[in-house]
Amino acid sequence: MITWPLALLLSAQSAFTVTNSAYGGPVERPANARLVWSDEFDGTALNAAKWKFETARNKDGWWNGERQYYSAGRDRNLHVAGGLLTIEARHERLDSTHYPDWGGQDYTSARISSKGPGWTYGFYEVRAKLPCARGMWPAIWMLPANMTQWPDDGEIDIMEQVGAEPNLVYATLHTALFNHIRKTQRSAQRLVPTSCSEFHVYQLDWQADSITIGVDGRGILQVLNNVPGGKGAWPFNTPFSIILNLAVGGDWAGAKGIDDGAMPQQMDVDYVRVWQSPGGERG
Repeated sequence: MITWPLALLLSAQSAFTVTNSAYGGPVERPANARLVWSDEFDGTALNAAKWKFETARNKDGWWNGERQYYSAGRDRNLHVAGGLLTIEARHERLDSTHYPDWGGQDYTSARISSKGPGWTYGFYEVRAKLPCARGMWPAIWMLPANMTQWPDDGEIDIMEQVGAEPNLVYATLHTALFNHIRKTQRSAQRLVPTSCSEFHVYQLDWQADSITIGVDGRGILQVLNNVPGGKGAWPFNTPFSIILNLAVGGDWAGAKGIDDGAMPQQMDVDYVRVWQSPGGERG
């Protein structure tokens, strides 16, 4: 285990930081878990049987004040080569003749989510290298496969990082009672000094009675299902899908501006893997 100097940790703190669920213990895959889904990105194009592009908010603008247009099937924003998925954010304006859903954004990027019914519980790993320029907002996260209302239906943020705070990795849970609108989200963060120069494995151990998130086998966050409130406190008992995206700007990531001169910026993903124990829950 690496221990970082206190001064370095304090200097990394964000105005958006909420540290109420920190966990520094191990994050380990259950011995009886079996691999039920994965993408190793060994081909030359995104696997359309496993992923879909998300573009629904392009015309109206994306949430949180984000400033990107999410393209679909555009190599400049997402490509697969050499065993890697690359999502690339670019500073550019598009031609509405060719992109009729373009909403006038000055930036382009991509957002994809896993297809299918999703998973309830399990152990998840995503090996990725992140961008660190100001204004970048890479994320590895999950939403309900049949979501009807946010935050009531829940959100699991396995990894978020904003470029103005390079190498500070966040893990967060949102529910009706615990979310960033109320400033009650369950959240924690860890300094990962090489998150933008090296690949790291971001992990989720999701059980019926707990959610633990970590990186490279060491915990960041742990939340137990032990708070009254029913679904308002714990909606994490239905299938969720995996989302990978690179946002630009927004209320959080854009708080210190966007470094246009540093673009394009890339988020590289080596693999996504999902394991489940018998019955889906940890054995």
